[in-house]
Amino acid sequence: MTPVRRLVTFVDLDEQADDDTISVSARHEVEFADGSRALILNDRGWAESGPPNMWAHRSAQDIVSTARMVVGPDEPPTGVSYEQMEADHWAQLAEALRRQEVVVDALELKQLPHDVLLSERLLARLGHDPRNVGLG
Repeated sequence: MTPVRRLVTFVDLDEQADDDTISVSARHEVEFADGSRALILNDRGWAESGPPNMWAHRSAQDIVSTARMVVGPDEPPTGVSYEQMEADHWAQLAEALRRQEVVVDALELKQLPHDVLLSERLLARLGHDPRNVGLG
């Protein structure tokens, strides 16, 4: 099996996004050394509404930071430590991959680099030229 290289979260505009509403989806994947990928989470995203032209108050880095938070690990509920919540999170991601016949240890997943990639539509909405944006 090809070794895993990194985690990648792809963020794109949702259809309901408009000037006064930020609405995006996030797809979380693992990328292998050969460039192929396996889906881990496809049910993430967030929405914000507020003052007119919400997008003028958001940067690409804001979106990247929120995307990293949205794909986890989540904040623990009362009575559960952050360490346990984090361990459970990585174990769940490893199990999601195992169901796809990708065997990777939870600790290995945790140590992978995590890149967040914004779609060209999203970058354009944020006022960035997609050809000239460098995000980590």
